[in-house]
Amino acid sequence: MVYGIGDLHLDYSKEKPMDVFGEKWSNHEDKIFNNWRQIVKDDDLVLLPGDISWALKLEEAYYDLKRIDELPGLKIVTKGNHDYWWQGPKKLRELNLESITFLQNTSYVYRNIGIGGSRGWISEDSEGFDSHDEKIFNRELNRLKLSLASIDSSVDIKIAMLHYPPFNMDSNPNKFVDIMKEYDVDICIYGHLHAEGHRFVVEDEIDGIQFYCVSSDYIDFKPKKLV
Repeated sequence: MVYGIGDLHLDYSKEKPMDVFGEKWSNHEDKIFNNWRQIVKDDDLVLLPGDISWALKLEEAYYDLKRIDELPGLKIVTKGNHDYWWQGPKKLRELNLESITFLQNTSYVYRNIGIGGSRGWISEDSEGFDSHDEKIFNRELNRLKLSLASIDSSVDIKIAMLHYPPFNMDSNPNKFVDIMKEYDVDICIYGHLHAEGHRFVVEDEIDGIQFYCVSSDYIDFKPKKLV
């Protein structure tokens, strides 16, 4: 099985309570870990599209990443907008986490399924979108392209992981979806949206791609089955 769950927002320091987003977030870490252990088996794959830990430094994030590493299943992690601890591939590999693979311009093949992804960025029609945002937006487009291009063409299913929704403010697909179409992506998951932001969720099949929002509060803190 392949599952997805994003926006874990783990905090070993207990200084960043998430219930500012509503009562639903109370004790959310316990909910995530308990549900995970009930649902995920050791040979399953879990996709985590960003906002993993509130830590600012990699050595601090290690405590949260280690907790994920000890959960059942293999895990694929991409970067979110709050993952300030994220460093280059070499530093991430040196953590020696047994069950976690970090994607950065790279991909991963699980059985007959290829997985690629990037962080993404706010849409071009977002209020205040400026030249700085445009630079990041285009960089993330390129990172997604590099990642998907590296997937072996022999796979039967392709999944794209993004943190930001790949949609404009009017819910129409943006340029990230154009790249997914170019590389024949079958499924796209994303997160980032919480509480009132859930009104912007799009979960449809568009141009042959099935989209799922896997923000942890949107899926009731339970890993969502994708394949």
